[in-house]
Amino acid sequence: MSHDFYLITGGAGFLGINLVRYLLARGSDVRTFDIAPFDYPERRFVEAVVGDVRDSAAVEAATAGVTHVVHCAAALPLYSRRDIQTTDVDGTRVVLECALRGGVGRVVHISSTAVYGIPNHHPIYERDPLHGVGPYGRAKIEAERHCEAFRRKGLCVPILRPKSFVGPERLGVFELLYEWAYEGRNFPILGRGTNRYQLLDVEDLCEAVHLSATSEERLANDTFNVGAKEFTTLKEDFQAVLDYAGHGKRVVHLPVKPAVIALSALAALRLSPLYEWIYETVARDSFVSIEHIETTLGFRPRFSNQQALIRNYAWYIENRSRIRRASGVSHRVPWRSGALALVKHFF
Repeated sequence: MSHDFYLITGGAGFLGINLVRYLLARGSDVRTFDIAPFDYPERRFVEAVVGDVRDSAAVEAATAGVTHVVHCAAALPLYSRRDIQTTDVDGTRVVLECALRGGVGRVVHISSTAVYGIPNHHPIYERDPLHGVGPYGRAKIEAERHCEAFRRKGLCVPILRPKSFVGPERLGVFELLYEWAYEGRNFPILGRGTNRYQLLDVEDLCEAVHLSATSEERLANDTFNVGAKEFTTLKEDFQAVLDYAGHGKRVVHLPVKPAVIALSALAALRLSPLYEWIYETVARDSFVSIEHIETTLGFRPRFSNQQALIRNYAWYIENRSRIRRASGVSHRVPWRSGALALVKHFF
């Protein structure tokens, strides 16, 4: 067994599998813990445990013997309000309790920039006020409060607040862009698209996790924004995918207010997968300062927004025949398009 033994909660998810691959490549031992089965080729190289982070006994057993926990498990915004609260808040508390009792050296908590809500200035810094939008954003704030409480109990708990991240295995809302690009359609965005909307490549996020797991405790036991260093405007970044697809299609502008009203109504009727935080922020600037993690932990992101999106799109093309057979509400599968499947024929 190598010196580092990682437990990854949510290990069967999009971030989870990318972390598994990243850590295995660096010689670490890995145990995954997820409510879903671990159905990847890497199965023979990891200890895969099926369980729920809300189940204290199961989590306690899963943390036995590990040196690090990376807590990725979460109920995402399309889940029910109850599942979000019990998984993202109560589940985080359970993981922290079991880690502390079990003598785990460090718990890296994956939070979200959704904790900032819809800010009135940019860039956003870690010290800025937290205003969660919707059940998911509010739950992520509550989960961070648990992390801070366990720091005071002596547990080292780095908190990472990543921007929306993309890469191999990522679908969810980004699958809409990739599908329309593949089919040779124009792609609509709200507003002029001149706003700057920072993303993050999942490989860069894995590097941030590794840095926060292995850096000196006095440096790592803190809260860090994580995002791409290079990004242009939403229009330019999305256009790069359409250009790569090679059909000569363009980003199309939609007036913000009518579109938001329509999307809000469709979401209320469960006819669209786009939830409030997406359509309320996509036409605005949205970027965070990564200066703190750069100067404290030496983080150096490798991928720009456009490189990350194109890398994800190339993976989508290679795996399209397989992934189009699934749908759901996680980042690993296409979201049910609802009325948007009809709308795309106008573009």
